[in-house]
Amino acid sequence: MQQERYRVAQWATGHTGMHSLRKIIEHPRYDLVSLYVYSDEKAGRDAGDLCGGASIGITATKAIEDVIASRPDCVMYMPKLDSQSIDDMCRLLESGANIVTTVERFHHLASIDPKERKRLESACERGGTSLHSTGPVPGFITEVLPLALTLLERRLDRLSIVQCADLSDRQSPEMLNRFFGIDAASADLSEIAERSVVADGQSLRQLADVLGTPLDDVVVTVELALATKTVEISVTTIEAGTVGAWRMAVTGLRGGKPYLEYARTMYVTKDLDPAWELRDTGWHVVVEGDAPLDVEIKFAKDNYGPVSPGYNAHIAVNAIPAVCDAPPGIRTADELRLAPFFG
Repeated sequence: MQQERYRVAQWATGHTGMHSLRKIIEHPRYDLVSLYVYSDEKAGRDAGDLCGGASIGITATKAIEDVIASRPDCVMYMPKLDSQSIDDMCRLLESGANIVTTVERFHHLASIDPKERKRLESACERGGTSLHSTGPVPGFITEVLPLALTLLERRLDRLSIVQCADLSDRQSPEMLNRFFGIDAASADLSEIAERSVVADGQSLRQLADVLGTPLDDVVVTVELALATKTVEISVTTIEAGTVGAWRMAVTGLRGGKPYLEYARTMYVTKDLDPAWELRDTGWHVVVEGDAPLDVEIKFAKDNYGPVSPGYNAHIAVNAIPAVCDAPPGIRTADELRLAPFFG
């Protein structure tokens, strides 16, 4: 029996975290009890005011002790890329707070660093809590939707997921300036490849294990294309001759052949060299088996900038009850009863 209400803390207010905060405040079964922030400018401000709403009496803090003292059932752990902390996660878990996180390296138990896994699982046991990593990808498109689609199959030959993301309207200057508008010679392809192996590769391995067809290997390729024209996007300028698009392809091999594939193209302009063929923002999923499927999912074209954080945040927000009600430990998507609540 699920409890009626959940006490929730939001950890950080970046591009995804700010939207998550707003949806937690609005949710009919959640009570926001704490808000963690990194900047002095946000600390001390009311959570409702920070996300553009009315004051709600919850003051943003930079102290983990304040979060723990608020006794949350769940912490939405969405830290800055350079601020991810196993120490903080363990303190939260052992205090009795479950965690739903967008940190990408906890999708496949066997792939987690053994020392980190032991620490996290021990913290879960001490606190009687669980940890779940999710997001649109890795997560929804590489685990949740493929599991639903493959229920129609009795033989799976190959599953391919292609994502295109037009980020020109994204309100995330730190992320955009890191990957776009930079000189090609300074682009760290190895860093992107390593991150894709850890995040997307883990997710494909998790899917393969659940299907009973473990992968033999995961390989990654990374390419980039240059903007042929200078273009003004939402929060910055992309000069001609600088990076205007990235493409990362992660392939899970089984029996020496591609079995599970995920490819992501991120771009801020369609005027590129080389001239890539680009889809509008969305996913294209092809299932090859004894019941073939070809599924096209298109994201909103109009007003994409304001609504895009929802694609990142909502699956995590909706996961809170399932994670709170799960047995202690690191929990994967196939173990949870994931369902939204609109009542």
